[in-house]
Amino acid sequence: MSQQITTAFVQQYSANVQMLSQQMGSRLRDAVRLETVVGKNAFIDQIGSVTAQLRSSRHADTPQIDTPHQRRRLSIASYEFADLIDDQDKVRMLIDPTSSYAQAAAAAMGRAMDDVIIAAALGTASTGETGSGSATLDATANMVGSASSNDGLTIAKLTEAKRKMDLNDVDPSIPRYIAVGPKQIEDLLGTTQVTSSDFNTIKALVQGDVDTFMGFKFIMTNRLSIDSNDIRSCFAWAEDGITLGIGKDVQARIDERNDKGYATQVYYCMDIGAVRMEEAKVVKIFCDETPD
Repeated sequence: MSQQITTAFVQQYSANVQMLSQQMGSRLRDAVRLETVVGKNAFIDQIGSVTAQLRSSRHADTPQIDTPHQRRRLSIASYEFADLIDDQDKVRMLIDPTSSYAQAAAAAMGRAMDDVIIAAALGTASTGETGSGSATLDATANMVGSASSNDGLTIAKLTEAKRKMDLNDVDPSIPRYIAVGPKQIEDLLGTTQVTSSDFNTIKALVQGDVDTFMGFKFIMTNRLSIDSNDIRSCFAWAEDGITLGIGKDVQARIDERNDKGYATQVYYCMDIGAVRMEEAKVVKIFCDETPD
């Protein structure tokens, strides 16, 4: 037997590039109101509710009722991604990785878009004529649980979130959503109300997922923040309660750079911003990731 036969052994290299696990694109874009924006800021005017007055006599003076007006400011920011691929890289990898770079860039843009939406939903909204005012979520009217909660996502919390929206007269015909993490889905899959067809038409145990329950469309995302006490900030909202402004939608350019040895550059960019339109249409839900 030849002792040198090992020199003839070959190594096989894949002709494909595998994308590692990551969120591919935005999960929240289709669940909010979209607004095309021209310029750095957009001001969105709002009209509040009014009350009709009883007419008490004939030929009475016409009542003059002041209709309340409010305004929200949406500010646009730019996001971009760029990376270079040398011609030598293509030779050494046996394949052209350009399309994989573009796919990764597009996914990054989508995740950034979700981060902007989440920050707007739970953060401070700019209000007033010039946007110099501010509005935040109220701990009583717009929050369920607390930062010291010791329980995960429960049926009681979903019920309370729905009740808060209903008390604020949020139109039930407007689609409602809830953004949660994997642990919150696990919490609900452990409840009879979610997994039983007697309560829910979705066969949660068969699918291993929660799609719609109690009027909320569930969106699972890992972009929601977790504080030092392992409390994740989930939130429920009505579709028009959050506006995503699009100054420039996601654009891609893949070109040669003659100043970089004719390397191929993958470049993605977008101009976006978001604002919470109405506190009544957003409910923050505190969920413990590691309850006792």
